[in-house]
Amino acid sequence: MKILIAVGIILAAMAVVSVVLAGSMGGIGPFAFLQRSRLLGLPGNAEQYHLSHVEPKADSPLAGKRALFLGSSVTKGACALDVSMADDIGKLDGVTVTKEAVSGTTLSTAKPNSYVERLSHVDTKTPYDFIVVQLSTNDASQKMELGELSAAGPDDLPKGKAVLDSFDTTTVTGAIEWIIAYCRQTWDCPVVFYTGTKYDSERYAAMVSRLQEVQKKWGIGVVDLWNDPEMNAVSGEERSLYMADDIHPTQAGYLLWWTPKIEAYLYDFLT
Repeated sequence: MKILIAVGIILAAMAVVSVVLAGSMGGIGPFAFLQRSRLLGLPGNAEQYHLSHVEPKADSPLAGKRALFLGSSVTKGACALDVSMADDIGKLDGVTVTKEAVSGTTLSTAKPNSYVERLSHVDTKTPYDFIVVQLSTNDASQKMELGELSAAGPDDLPKGKAVLDSFDTTTVTGAIEWIIAYCRQTWDCPVVFYTGTKYDSERYAAMVSRLQEVQKKWGIGVVDLWNDPEMNAVSGEERSLYMADDIHPTQAGYLLWWTPKIEAYLYDFLT
């Protein structure tokens, strides 16, 4: 009996620790305030970088446009108090932004709540002038199959659902191609993917290389932060301000580092 009681106490203690860790590290459950408190304490999330201090531009070429940002935690701004480049561009450039972002999700439909699944539920009656999609690091960390480029291409878009069904969306490549085809069929607007900045991941590096192949095939936009020399030239001190970890920017990281690059690319690609 004593052994059973001891085991019960240990299991209960482990459960409590699990809940606390989920709150402090993942922002989940009753201890989610611990995560917010930690993030508020990061230099990159200081008051001066908050969205409330961002001044709109008087002459942005994106002013008045409507955009959909599709992604996971980086698009959400998970380590920047839920503020990302999508919010920055919305305020800086006078863009009406729909941010469809769920942390931990993948492009690949091999996992639930994928980009593909969520995009298919976005209101098709809402017009978009452009769509920005995150090349998710979760597909790399969760070891989703990279897959191969399909035989279908831009000329097959009039086939409608038939061309969509030809993509193997359980793979990263198939999901990317499905998203591009679906966006063009549904909204007939430009599609731009963006990558994360460089970190130690051979799988993600392979995804970036594949995205470059997809770009050539489909003529999409790609903001390649991964291979950008200026992005990779920041000092260790700057990186500690800009990043909460290897993958997630702080508010300063978005506002001062990522947003200007993505914004400039959109100016050039869309106008």
